[in-house]
Amino acid sequence: MNAPQILDNALDAVGNTPLIRLDRIAQQEGLKCNLLAKVEYTSAGGSVKDRIAKAMVLAAERDGKLIPGKSVVIEPTSGNTGIGLAMACAIKGYAVIITMPNKMSLEKEALLRALGAEVVRTPDSAAWDSPESHIGVAQKLQREIPYGIILDQYRNVNNPLAHEFTTGPEIIEAVANTPSTSARPSTQKVDVFIGGAGTGGTISGISRALKKSHNSNCHVVGVDPVGSILALPSKLNNAGEGSAYVVEGIGYDFVPDVLSREPGVVDSWVKTTDAEAFPAVQRIMRSEGLLVGGSSGAALAGALKWLKSEEGRPFAEAKGKNVVVLLADGIRNYMSKDWFLDMTMHAEARPLASVISQVLASKSETPALSVVRPNL
Repeated sequence: MNAPQILDNALDAVGNTPLIRLDRIAQQEGLKCNLLAKVEYTSAGGSVKDRIAKAMVLAAERDGKLIPGKSVVIEPTSGNTGIGLAMACAIKGYAVIITMPNKMSLEKEALLRALGAEVVRTPDSAAWDSPESHIGVAQKLQREIPYGIILDQYRNVNNPLAHEFTTGPEIIEAVANTPSTSARPSTQKVDVFIGGAGTGGTISGISRALKKSHNSNCHVVGVDPVGSILALPSKLNNAGEGSAYVVEGIGYDFVPDVLSREPGVVDSWVKTTDAEAFPAVQRIMRSEGLLVGGSSGAALAGALKWLKSEEGRPFAEAKGKNVVVLLADGIRNYMSKDWFLDMTMHAEARPLASVISQVLASKSETPALSVVRPNL
């Protein structure tokens, strides 16, 4: 491992996230493969989207599209790309406006404002091509505000390229450099990669990195929420098409340009529901100690569903096969959401809570501690 060095700014702390074994979940599921998680909330801005924000800003500067002291960066986003852009622009000195649907968490808006961005909320019901959508509002602002520029994560080639040149190689390096042992056998290749799709840049870029330079037979699986239309074949989207889903950061009602439809980039798709995603978040936290967000739960739920399928079972049952799941962000951005509060503050009491209550209810020199919330 390289010796730690002083970094010039927070952008130098983007990426270089850990690959962590999910051994407890693998054991619970009876998996013989290595189940590995690429944990992106350790990046400076808290998510996988830091990578594309940094790449898009630096590329726009090189191309002369950003003018110091004048440019106003405007971006429609579900929040995490906005946070990455606001962080980058705070360092670089550009003004930022983020347009974001109402369903996205209050924490995301608060973080954006903390970083100096202006935030405009848009109706959840607005179709992507409506003037009222977060995309339509961003376009209007760009037309009217002098020096306004939309870096456009949905079309910007630096979105998938950021993952082809950073995320993918990091995964390859970690897997290839971890020795195979009798206790922990490994092919030392990435045999399967599984990730959620929002813009699709993440899964497209990582797939290209894995298949071009590492393992052409790597099987790439996209996870798409029910209600979204990104999965292929399109008949997978028929059930629940257009229905609302609570999970943030994945799924769309249109296919972004950066999501590759080339054969062999994404080999398989799995649909997941909120009812599968949010319990998986709790499972990751309590089994593996990783404080992940909702789309990470969807990714794990999709991974386990695929590994139990006819297509995925040969990988699940093979010792030494490496299955990597991308966990896109952390719980920081969702702690006021109903699904998280239901999971934590409003959960049923666990057995240990009654033991604590009994102990504190007995005669004690500290009667002030006799009341315990049953759900903590």
